[in-house]
Amino acid sequence: MTAVVHEHITDAIKAPDLVRLSPHTVLARFETLKVYAALGAVRTLLRRGVISPGQTLIDSSSGIYALALAMACHRYGLRCHIVASTTVDATLRVQLEILGATVDQMPPSQDLRLDQERRVRRVRELLARQPGSHWMRQYHDAVHYAGYREFADLVAAALPGRDLTVVGAVGTGASTGGLVLPLRRRGLDVRLVGLQPFGSVTFGSAHLSDPEAIIAGIGSAIPFGNVRHHLYDAVHWLDFRHAVAGATALLRDHAVFAGLSTGAAYLAGSWEAARRPGRTCLLIGADTGHRYAEAAFARHREAPDPRTLKPHEITALDQLAPPWSVMEWGRVRYPAAEPARGARAAR
Repeated sequence: MTAVVHEHITDAIKAPDLVRLSPHTVLARFETLKVYAALGAVRTLLRRGVISPGQTLIDSSSGIYALALAMACHRYGLRCHIVASTTVDATLRVQLEILGATVDQMPPSQDLRLDQERRVRRVRELLARQPGSHWMRQYHDAVHYAGYREFADLVAAALPGRDLTVVGAVGTGASTGGLVLPLRRRGLDVRLVGLQPFGSVTFGSAHLSDPEAIIAGIGSAIPFGNVRHHLYDAVHWLDFRHAVAGATALLRDHAVFAGLSTGAAYLAGSWEAARRPGRTCLLIGADTGHRYAEAAFARHREAPDPRTLKPHEITALDQLAPPWSVMEWGRVRYPAAEPARGARAAR
């Protein structure tokens, strides 16, 4: 085995560890998934001449993108300014500050929409004061798809010729879309299953809520332009309690300590794999479990046994109900301006 000496930490941590959980289920376990997005976007913008070394890059983040962008800026000699969600913890904030990023953190709020709207408003204020800065717009600029082509190459090489089911958090849309598009262009049969929390406008659950929800980054209270609804074959909506059950089971069953979105992927992916045993199921594990240690993993004794859990299968969005619903989305488009409409109406 040949050892590789990396030129920068981003090269060392960008690629996931692929872990086989069962004969037909593989976990792509990242330290921080969005290094691919940040590196790909920054490199593309530098190559196009849109940004240049020494310039300040600004964006809003609920967590792992902030760290990824700060590391990309560190690598390429750029300044970084993060408008951070209230969910960003002290450990992450200290890392950002030592990396040289300026951090504006929003005040505590239980209202996700208010938190996101405050962040966008603050970004606009900063751009007005610093006209030479560049807004990365991770929620809307398709340049964030670019870095995931490398992830797609890795998956194609590791799982050649397989019919794949990819299960991952929707979030900004770039990670799942950026992986699946290149794979489908190779002619692979790829089923894409997206994960959402209740209360997200992205796939029409804004009228519902989960009072315990802290699954940062997998949903949105405002429309995201990078979400391409027509790429998704199915969507699972899960509450906090079910995500904790999945994350706890993943650690107990496979010794993998991962975040709540990965726990949701493990739960939904296990259900998907059982229903389609002929396919390989690839779960996207976006981050480690450290930032959820107190709020989620400390409550592991309360977590239900995943074997006792199953989703409510629905055919239209007006049937959505906590704690876990699933719907065949069927790769239909879904206008963000009409979040109350069901998939049937969007066909």
